This record gives sequence, structure tokens and C-alpha cells, in this order.
Amino acid sequence: MGVDPGLTRCGIGVVDGEDGRTPKLVEAGVIRTPADADLPLRLLAIETGLEEWIGRHRPDMIAVERVFSQNNTPTVIGTAQAAGVALLIAARRRIPVRQHTPSEVKAAITGSGRADKAQVGTMVTRVLRLASAPKPADAADAVALAVCQLWRGAGQARLDAAIEAQRRIAGRRGA
Repeated sequence: MGVDPGLTRCGIGVVDGEDGRTPKLVEAGVIRTPADADLPLRLLAIETGLEEWIGRHRPDMIAVERVFSQNNTPTVIGTAQAAGVALLIAARRRIPVRQHTPSEVKAAITGSGRADKAQVGTMVTRVLRLASAPKPADAADAVALAVCQLWRGAGQARLDAAIEAQRRIAGRRGA
């Protein structure tokens, strides 16, 4: 499951797949909150929506976009708060979570870390063999996050296993 955090539109994308196979889109959408609602109520709505998605799909991993600094500080703060809700839910449910920067996701899905939203949507459509990109763009971004994690996660899992094997070997030598 990919989460593109935001207070007004929190994108969610669920894909199914495994290393070496074409991923399949399960569902994509957004959790919307009114811009004029109080912040605690907006965060509660995001939590409720994410809990519903997780309950429906039971993901084995959640990828959340890593908040990056931009010029619009209030937007960054709101995005970070929404990301924090996703991270908290994953921890509470003991679901492994990874964070990826926007440029990591863009590079994974398009080959360029500087791709724009339209390019990301186009490549999500191609990679998943869809008739059209998930709408709105926040949903397509969340799907791109999920695909990025699927592709990078397999490599990371192999690396983690190799590091753990080395630790066990080193531990036996030191005993």
C-alpha cells in the first residue's frame, strides 16, 4: 500500500505483486478532508480512512512519501502531520513501513527523479497496464509509491537478509 500524505487529499494506492512479475492495481483513491475543518478533525478523518483501507486490503507493507522541505511551510507541516498518522497506524498494526522521497519514487517509476505528475501518471498506467491513470493525481502518486516499494523492497529484503547472515557468521566467529 502506498500513501501520498496530504491534509486535503491523502492519496492511497494498493498494488499486488511480487519480484519479477507485473504488479496489478487493486484499488486507488483519496481520503478527502475539508480545508476549513479543524486540524484534529482532519487528522482523525485521515486516520479513520486509512484504517478502513488497511482493514479492507490487509497490506503486508506500507510505503509513505517522505516529507521534503519546500517553500510553503504550512503545506509541509500539514503533509508531515498526515504522514505521521500513516506511520502511527502502521506501527500500531505492526505493518512494516518504508518511506521514499518523491524523487526516489519518480526515478523508480519513470527513470527520472525530476519527472512531473503527468509523467508519473503515464508510467503508472503503462507499468500496471491500465486504460488510464488513477485519478486524481494524488491517487496515481500513491500507486507509484506502492510500485516503488514493491520493486525496491524485494532488493532491500535480499540486502537485509545478507546483512543478517553476515552478522550471524560474525557472531559465531566471535563466540
